[in-house]
Amino acid sequence: MFVPFSVNDFLDRAVTAYGERIGVVDEPRESGLGGVTYAQVRDLAQRQAAKLDELGIAVGERVAIISQNSSRLLISYFGVSGWGRVLVPVNFRLSADEVQYIVDQSGARVLYMDAELKESLADVRCEHTFVLDDDEDVYADPSVKPVAWEPDEGATATINYTSGTTARPKGVQITHRNIWVNAMTFGLHIQVSDRDVYLHTLPMFHANGWGMPFAMTGVGAKHIVLRKVDGMEILRRVRDHGVTVLCGAPAVAAAVLEAARTWDGELPGRGRVRMIGGGAPPPTKTVVRLYEELGWEFIQVYGLTETSPLLTLNRSRAEWDDLPPEALAQKLTRAGVPALGVRLKIDESPETAGEVLARSNVVFESYWEKPSETGAALAGGWFHTGDGGFISNDGYLTISDRKKDVIVTGGENVSSIEVEDALFSHPAVDEVCVIGVPSEKWGETIKALVVLAPDTVPTTDLEVELIRWCKTRLASYKAPTSVEFRDVLARTTTGKLQKFKLRAQYWDSAARQVN
Repeated sequence: MFVPFSVNDFLDRAVTAYGERIGVVDEPRESGLGGVTYAQVRDLAQRQAAKLDELGIAVGERVAIISQNSSRLLISYFGVSGWGRVLVPVNFRLSADEVQYIVDQSGARVLYMDAELKESLADVRCEHTFVLDDDEDVYADPSVKPVAWEPDEGATATINYTSGTTARPKGVQITHRNIWVNAMTFGLHIQVSDRDVYLHTLPMFHANGWGMPFAMTGVGAKHIVLRKVDGMEILRRVRDHGVTVLCGAPAVAAAVLEAARTWDGELPGRGRVRMIGGGAPPPTKTVVRLYEELGWEFIQVYGLTETSPLLTLNRSRAEWDDLPPEALAQKLTRAGVPALGVRLKIDESPETAGEVLARSNVVFESYWEKPSETGAALAGGWFHTGDGGFISNDGYLTISDRKKDVIVTGGENVSSIEVEDALFSHPAVDEVCVIGVPSEKWGETIKALVVLAPDTVPTTDLEVELIRWCKTRLASYKAPTSVEFRDVLARTTTGKLQKFKLRAQYWDSAARQVN
């Protein structure tokens, strides 16, 4: 028997087994939904789908959504994708121009936006635009039932935009099958159950919140919504809601540890919380502090938006139980072993030697309307990650270098080419190279190496101006945190920038070229 996978399988099970249980606790604000049962989540998802029927949004058409973490965003994964449309979750930190590009490139006919964003995004155009908090506009009358959709596991469920080697982001088509396999394998490896309480410190738009909206819903766990990462507030939610699982980049762990220094009383979650780290491994001392100061378990994962995202997982094992904290931390900061159903190998071809390649049911379908980029990424039947690494004899992957022109800062991908384009538009800039350099807080941070136009004098004021220039054209997290003026930039005989040479001096004391 073949029964096609659908994202609504997760919600259907939650309602069947835990319908009257509080499934989602929204951010405590005036327009929040408060505590919502799983039965209410399904009701709102059905009403959202019925409203899309009324608007004439057909199966396969795109529906964009831009919001901080919220119950309404989580519900949309089911209300949109669960009835055959394609959800396009958009990074709420992007500028209006960047959001407009995604709406246009995806062909979205509907745009939902959070109330806090309606002023900054007032100029973004879409055929139908709704403010998420205006429920009477977003949801149909309870008496109206949505048109049934016959599930197709090969259909695109979401398009998630990611920065890469081009100045514009690419739309990653994730299928229902991708989501299903990712959620199930993730849930298996971190052992989730109906006793878990999940804190959404990870943005839900970010690689579909790493699949946690689906995995946690499927087992009937409770979702706790957090709109803004704040170390002290994370500790409060862990205490007040009995949180057992959270995800985040190294900057999230650093924020929690910093807040713990001034926490009044016993620190919450000892022996109970699993923190899943991704984006880049944190420093070993951060992992040691999570164990020693908080008593939290640390689990490292590695993946990309294109892989839904889980490829590898590194969790402490019985063989390591007697290791001192420092030795354990060193083992845990590797990317990990392949998740169930994932195959990895290191490319040996001359052009891309050392690149990590992957095969799995979690690998994306294609880049939206970009066939040549899709062909390159999936060449030879393997997904080319763009990351350099090696696999040890014990099967563990270590990421040692980044072959794409991508900087990962605070868990966000930034295209160095996109930042270079913004800087090139300033009249004082003659040449520019944007690179990632180590950062204790963010893992990597953005540095611009700039050759100025003739007769332009390098000053501190000019550095500040160039950074501000970028912030007016790009999301603020994409702007350089420092600018270094150079007389010349290293290039090949054909004029190509040699970024590996330009990066080398900042990474010469590091064991690997990513942080």
